[in-house]
Amino acid sequence: MPDIDNHGNFETTTLATAAVLIIGDEILSGRTQDINLTTIARFLVPLGIDLLEARVVPDVESEIVAAINALRTRYSYVFTTGGIGPTHDDITTDAIASAFGVAVEYDETAMEILAARYKPGEFNEARRRMARIPRGATLIRNRISAAPGFQIANVFVMAGVPRIMEAMLEDIRPRLEAGVPVISRSLRTNLPEGRIAAPLEAVQKAHADLRIGSYPYFAASSPGGSNGTVLVVRGRNKADVDRAAEEIIRLAAELGDAAVPEKSG
Repeated sequence: MPDIDNHGNFETTTLATAAVLIIGDEILSGRTQDINLTTIARFLVPLGIDLLEARVVPDVESEIVAAINALRTRYSYVFTTGGIGPTHDDITTDAIASAFGVAVEYDETAMEILAARYKPGEFNEARRRMARIPRGATLIRNRISAAPGFQIANVFVMAGVPRIMEAMLEDIRPRLEAGVPVISRSLRTNLPEGRIAAPLEAVQKAHADLRIGSYPYFAASSPGGSNGTVLVVRGRNKADVDRAAEEIIRLAAELGDAAVPEKSG
């Protein structure tokens, strides 16, 4: 992972990696369906940053602290969503401060941003809570609600509301050290997974630097009502990806079917 200085700047020494921490009882109870993980994953792909882990924790400070301390030492970047609003159960800010062993303070810039957002008399104590950030953190701005998130070292703390979280990613993008983007090729075949599994494993072993995924599809979700498998080859070297894909196309032909290219993704 990158070396991190006292100002949260990064100096890349190896492949950049990331984890997502989704915070909120409403996610675990099923009341709210999370879509932020997908948004963050898609945001990181063209930056060449590999998302390697995602966790969901409740609104419990000890659980948030434990997860943050585990993830921030293992990955280049950690992105959290949820728990930075104005209500009593929004405890993420305090939990992050506890994880880093620092105090929480009202940030002057955040206070100014929020005060300008509300009419006179509406900037109450609950809304002021959204201007509290851990000492030493820097603000993450958003163009939707104005209420900021914050960055402390390699941890980016964002809102749980999808539109606001996505707006915060816009402010985060320039702070990230981009790597080499992953290239992928997808191939669709009518062969079932069980028939192609063994020869596909041989292709994977021959291309250890690539990731080859196998994803079955069934009649209800497939064009024409057929069953089969989508095979996806991912890697950072286009020539290697293309070579493995061609081997899979030949493999499918040997098994009596075609492997038809799909749009990469």
